[in-house]
Amino acid sequence: MPSKKPPPLNFVRSYECSARHLSFTKAADELGLTQAAVSMHIRSLEKHLGVELFVRYPRSLRLTEAGEAYLPTLRQALLMIDAATNSVRIDRQYKTVKIAAPMSLAENWVSRRIADFRSSHPDIDIILQGTVWDHTGDPDTNIIIFMNRTAEEPLNARLLMRENLALLCTPELASQLKEPATLADVPKIVVSGRQEYWTEFARALDLHSLDLEGSIRTNASNIALELASHGAGVAVLPIDLAMTYKDRELLVEPFDHRPPSPWNYYIRESQDHFLAASQKLYDWLLSHAG
Repeated sequence: MPSKKPPPLNFVRSYECSARHLSFTKAADELGLTQAAVSMHIRSLEKHLGVELFVRYPRSLRLTEAGEAYLPTLRQALLMIDAATNSVRIDRQYKTVKIAAPMSLAENWVSRRIADFRSSHPDIDIILQGTVWDHTGDPDTNIIIFMNRTAEEPLNARLLMRENLALLCTPELASQLKEPATLADVPKIVVSGRQEYWTEFARALDLHSLDLEGSIRTNASNIALELASHGAGVAVLPIDLAMTYKDRELLVEPFDHRPPSPWNYYIRESQDHFLAASQKLYDWLLSHAG
């Protein structure tokens, strides 16, 4: 005669918790169930075993002899299940790296580097979060990349890469820019908070000033790139953000100038959440930074 299947694990957990508290109500609170559900689990378990596990009083419970005999071995088995589950969860956690980077850099430079990294480290899971302005991701982020003014070196961070600026537009618009002075005649795209990109580029072209009045403005570098690629105007942005557009020949540089950016990218490791897997990706990013 075939052996009987083991009882469902949720029945067993309801029994162990009820036996520990000697209360279906307290067991229900701990397990996040209703008292009726816990009571039904116990009834089903007793039916499965063919014995009663509890003596039920109007306001209390008591274990039967069978219930007392069943509990120690069952509790040990549940502890072993929980320990095995936690070991797998912790092992997976130590192989998962969460990295936060500015949205524009995450979509372009970082995503390329992570694709290369994964090809040689397939056992490490990566969560890449795009951040906006000064947001640094979740509290458990392992690696943080952020922009900072070159003149204001941040504490507890390393320089990831120095950026250079590029003036970018479609090939059609570039054909109209015969010399720097003709920039005055074309629409311009400005990233809010980064207007000095244009100031630095004007200085590199020996232009005393560039009127940005009437420019198209956006709060995101990637939106500026999209606008420029659709012919909406000329943008000045860090060259590393634009390489995907240049590779696809959506954008070109009409002038052979790449002045240094007043903002650079820095990388910081979390003191509380830095693991061996984090170190591998951290070192990889530093070694592959331009």
